[in-house]
Amino acid sequence: MDERLRRSAAHVLVADLGAPVLDEAVDHHLRRVLRLRPGDPVTVTDGAGGWRPCRLVADGLAPDGEPEHELPPDPPVMVAAAPPKGERAEWLVQKCVEVGVDHLVLVVAERSVVRWDGDRAVRHLDRLRRIAGEAAAQSRRVWWPTVEGPVPAADVLPAGVVAEPGGRSIGPEDHLVAVGPEGGWTEHEVAISGGSVSLGPTVLRVETAAVVATALMVATRDRATA
Repeated sequence: MDERLRRSAAHVLVADLGAPVLDEAVDHHLRRVLRLRPGDPVTVTDGAGGWRPCRLVADGLAPDGEPEHELPPDPPVMVAAAPPKGERAEWLVQKCVEVGVDHLVLVVAERSVVRWDGDRAVRHLDRLRRIAGEAAAQSRRVWWPTVEGPVPAADVLPAGVVAEPGGRSIGPEDHLVAVGPEGGWTEHEVAISGGSVSLGPTVLRVETAAVVATALMVATRDRATA
């Protein structure tokens, strides 16, 4: 990561890197909540690999360098997860994004307890996307992660592997790991998947398993591309 990103006082999503503008809510957050002052370094991103160093000034932002661009993560890290109850789903999204997930898909498994439909699904998804954006800004990402779903697990499982006790270790060929509900995957779901991988010797909660899967895939990708 570029040191200007790492050391910025804040990282903000904007529509135009050429003339970055803070919306009113973000400007208030930077000045009133984070207590930033004119001259403090702020980086901005378009969420599609582009970013630019800036300085906070009295009436907004002043560019402090030319726009930069980073290539997308290759391969992208993808996690499919059956959402847990309550705020644990929000924690799952936040921490997976901070660790480095690129695409997160919420799935409905055969043993899922949490099932979102209609307007409720739209509301939950909107909130989780906001949380993902906040986590991406916190972790200084320049490629914004996606959060999709909910979709039937059977639509996703053939494209990846499932987290299951007794599975093999995650390898460089694994780019999509699916984490099941608290009741686990059924035999049918395991059978239609691309195989099973282990996340370690202990029993993990759904949200913890999703974070561990993300971390293992990111670390494996980084070693393979180093």
